[in-house]
Amino acid sequence: MPDLRQQYNARRRLRRLWTFIGAGKGPETDSDALQLAPDDPYLSFTKADYDGIKGDWLTDNVISFWEEYLEHEKILAIPNAHIVLLRPSMSFMLMLSSDVADIKDALPDFSGITHIFLPINDCTSADLPEGGSHWSLLLVSVLDNIAFHYDSLYPANKHAAEHCFNHFQKLLNKPMRFVNLKDSPQQANGSDCGVYVCVEMKELLKRLLKRDSREQISMSMRGLDVDAERARAMMVKLVDEFRKEGKSRSRSRNRSPSTGGGSKSPPRVGPDVGF
Repeated sequence: MPDLRQQYNARRRLRRLWTFIGAGKGPETDSDALQLAPDDPYLSFTKADYDGIKGDWLTDNVISFWEEYLEHEKILAIPNAHIVLLRPSMSFMLMLSSDVADIKDALPDFSGITHIFLPINDCTSADLPEGGSHWSLLLVSVLDNIAFHYDSLYPANKHAAEHCFNHFQKLLNKPMRFVNLKDSPQQANGSDCGVYVCVEMKELLKRLLKRDSREQISMSMRGLDVDAERARAMMVKLVDEFRKEGKSRSRSRNRSPSTGGGSKSPPRVGPDVGF
């Protein structure tokens, strides 16, 4: 079996190349596709990403954007929050790993972390950068030694989620319990699974960030009203706003010399995709 890190890096390179193609760019080498200046957009959307938000399957690029948005708008505002939103590519790498020790250095440091959110995709091949047919959400509570699985097509992703969970247990080196929640809100079509993941992630994060350490909160999503159409419209609005901000930053950067240093601003969307 090929080295998993090589497969993961190849997957990232291919996705970045697709992004440049969607933006009408032509990097001369793979390394060009991966190099971002400090003030470049964290994520550059392709037209397929954008169109997917409006009414189709959400790509892992879109879910990564949503996670980065939640990190900047919600998590960073709470100094004592120790929550990780693992990117889809990292969850995928974890799920396909035959030995978690081989990928430990490629993952975040989970020391002191209380909760980890993992988007789960049922893709089983590292050769398919946008493979799979269903998204679900796994929330690991390290504090309580338990993982909750939210599946909007219950129980479609149970095997994929359990597989990822088993590897995560080994990574943390502690026994935990897996709960496949039967009361998760259910989608009414075949394309809203990623939207349900994003809405549930936001709701669960809100509960965790509001929690008093002396209180217990319900992790059930029973009764949660997921308005997928409204959620999609909100995401489109966010992307449009960040795209306008990206254009403004690009014009400012062209007029002014770079001051250097990394950017601490929220996620931005590249201005030149043309959607």
